[in-house]
Amino acid sequence: MIALTPDIYAAMTVAAVAAGFIDAIAGGGGLITVPALLAAGIPPVAAIATNKLQSTFGVAMACYRYARTGLIDFRGYAGTVVVIFVAALLGALALQAVPNAVLGRVMPVMIVAVVAYVLLSPRMTDADSHERLGRTGYAPVAGAIGFYDGFFGPGAGSFFSTTLVALRGMGLTRASANTKLFNFTSNLAALILFAASGHVLVLLGLVMAVGAMTGAWIGSHVAIRFGARVIRPLLVVISLVLTGKLVWENFLL
Repeated sequence: MIALTPDIYAAMTVAAVAAGFIDAIAGGGGLITVPALLAAGIPPVAAIATNKLQSTFGVAMACYRYARTGLIDFRGYAGTVVVIFVAALLGALALQAVPNAVLGRVMPVMIVAVVAYVLLSPRMTDADSHERLGRTGYAPVAGAIGFYDGFFGPGAGSFFSTTLVALRGMGLTRASANTKLFNFTSNLAALILFAASGHVLVLLGLVMAVGAMTGAWIGSHVAIRFGARVIRPLLVVISLVLTGKLVWENFLL
């Protein structure tokens, strides 16, 4: 049984608000919540499982907001959604086969790698461009990201957005909107499996979900009204501070 104090609930809720806001605009909110959960002493699988609960609610809010604008192509990406769902289930299954001790050392490295990707990835605009892959060709790419989201998760939204811009030729706002559909699918699939396995800290996840939905509502409003804004400095600084704590605990102590 994991003992959680009121200050942990409060801190995780604040982290969820920030993550929901960031996720709705640019993706990558998990780079805040997963390190925060791990830094609070929650075991890796439980941290990822609980993050899926709060993230599912946050992404659902952003998806709803974007859907009302007509930016999400539900019908065109129905097949891609099925691929992502199955791939995320497989990713969640794979995660549970890895010992917590190994995950404790691997996750900080993975987080740093994702932060580097977010920091170094090319800046994108709202202008549509030439598509390099059709919807069918893009499905395996989306499936690979879905597997990663089920296995780990942080940065998956950024991966979806970047590949939709680079490979499908979407402007960033439209890519961000469709990313919410993909992210919701992979989060839901992983959440179902984690919940069935008893890894989700339900109360903490629901409290964080309130924060995530609040942040997502604000973030999606900002993105829709003002266009895409890159908030990498905030995301990178917070992620590196939290990850530094994990590196210290797992490698230096």
